[in-house]
Amino acid sequence: MSEVNLRVVAEGRMKRLMKLRDLGITAELIGDRIIVWNPSLGFELFAAGFFGKPIGIRKPKIERFDKPLELSFYEAVYLVEKGVLKVKTLDGRFLTLDELMEIGKRSYEDFEAKYKVYRDLRDRGYVVRPGLKFGSDFSVYRYGPGIDHAPFLVTVFSRDTKLLGIDFVRAGRLATSVRKKWVLALILEDGSIRYFVFSWYKL
Repeated sequence: MSEVNLRVVAEGRMKRLMKLRDLGITAELIGDRIIVWNPSLGFELFAAGFFGKPIGIRKPKIERFDKPLELSFYEAVYLVEKGVLKVKTLDGRFLTLDELMEIGKRSYEDFEAKYKVYRDLRDRGYVVRPGLKFGSDFSVYRYGPGIDHAPFLVTVFSRDTKLLGIDFVRAGRLATSVRKKWVLALILEDGSIRYFVFSWYKL
């Protein structure tokens, strides 16, 4: 697919996501897990941009499923910010966006910086999935799992992070071993994001 087609896909995906605002989708915060219990509404989120993962399904496809959907904190904050999702506690109280962000910051290292990058990539139309199994913060798709392979592994560095030379070597080798490009996402002092894309070359 060309970059023009990518933009069309991204625009269509965002329009579909915005249409979900009227469905009243809710999720429940249980410990550090965020669950959409209604499988039908969970599928709508998943189909709108590969948000979350149905519990117990290893490699889900865009097919109806009858399982609850588990969202990452990044996904949940993004969807709350877009007005698509509401998250409630076990006692039924709905959390504000700020409260959810605070929980994320307490639970995950550098959450604010990583969420900033997650939101930027999503707003650009990319599908952003966890990158833990690749040793990165995010694996990033142009079109989505099962449609294409994630061409980018993204690691986020805030301005307070110390970046060592060995970090470049380790990340570059890992990305090359799985045939992906490593992207360093750097949060600048003014809050903007700079992306540096690295490819590994054998001499």
